[in-house]
Amino acid sequence: MLRHKHMENFTIRDLRERTGELVRGAEAGKLSLVSKRGNPLFVAVPFSESLLTGGVRTALALQLVRDGTISQGVAAELAGMSRSDFLDLMARHRVPAAGYPVDELREELTGLGLD
Repeated sequence: MLRHKHMENFTIRDLRERTGELVRGAEAGKLSLVSKRGNPLFVAVPFSESLLTGGVRTALALQLVRDGTISQGVAAELAGMSRSDFLDLMARHRVPAAGYPVDELREELTGLGLD
């Protein structure tokens, strides 16, 4: 079966027994991949403000970049916009442009004497 590390994976059979997991994942903003006989069938995209305002491609691009699955450049292409416009969209939806862990940032600032 095809698996994706950033998405919860479900088979068609799983949907009967694991529907609650699918719903809880969507409520937490997680994408889910549903497959049939090992082949991807559909991606469950959580209902969000970005889905309402920008459509499925934009919501999917934002979520995939948030999860670290794709780069900002690829996400911008998926959303059908320039990288600059996509960065603005990320800011409006509070998607961090860099995934810098707080501890590493503190360490860097201390090293530069900026703590």
